[in-house]
Amino acid sequence: MKRKKDDFDRYLEKALKADPSLAEELEKADRAWDIAFQIYDLRKKAGLTQTDLARLVGTRQSNIARIEDADYTSYTLKTLEKVTRALKAKLEIKIVPLDSRRDFFMAG
Repeated sequence: MKRKKDDFDRYLEKALKADPSLAEELEKADRAWDIAFQIYDLRKKAGLTQTDLARLVGTRQSNIARIEDADYTSYTLKTLEKVTRALKAKLEIKIVPLDSRRDFFMAG
């Protein structure tokens, strides 16, 4: 069932038409939020504190807090691998051609 457009949907459509680069920024923010939430969720499910996870990874608690912050996007592949390994998880990276990806922010 398709949801009815609200004022925010209309505002977003207008903003995306005015500035097409906004879609890319929104996608980047969505990925950062997704990574942060997954790490937080896996850590909580494992019953670990940020300090516990930091010890397993070999870093400081403040670095784990930074990685779990949805505004942070400067993590490296090496760091994400260490964190996922410590959480007994698997890191998957997917490269998708532009013409076949689902563009969440442009879908109407």
